[in-house]
Amino acid sequence: MKQKKYQGYKDLTVYQLAYNTAIEIFNETKHFPKEEKYALIDQIRRSSRSVASNISESWGKRMYRNYFINKLSDSYAESLETQTWLDFSMDHRYIKKDRYDDISEKYDKICAMLFGMMRKPEKFVIKL
Repeated sequence: MKQKKYQGYKDLTVYQLAYNTAIEIFNETKHFPKEEKYALIDQIRRSSRSVASNISESWGKRMYRNYFINKLSDSYAESLETQTWLDFSMDHRYIKKDRYDDISEKYDKICAMLFGMMRKPEKFVIKL
């Protein structure tokens, strides 16, 4: 089986999903109460953006296997944090159940893809 050739991090399905889901969260949080601006809104936006940014950072360091895995691990942790903020959003009724389910499912997929990359980094790491 031929290994997929990646030109850059933007070619990664996990990056595309993480980036687009962060945009969805940004748009969804525009409707949250103003009193959440410096708490929940800032936190969920920051963590969701960090998922994609850590993926891109890991790509830039993929010649170092352990660093690559470490940055993917950071991205994985940020995904879990985002899911926690999403839970708070749902429990406070700031987000509708169908939107919660959709976004939560996307983060489940992101976590699964990141975990797969961490388990088999040789598909992505550059051999110097």
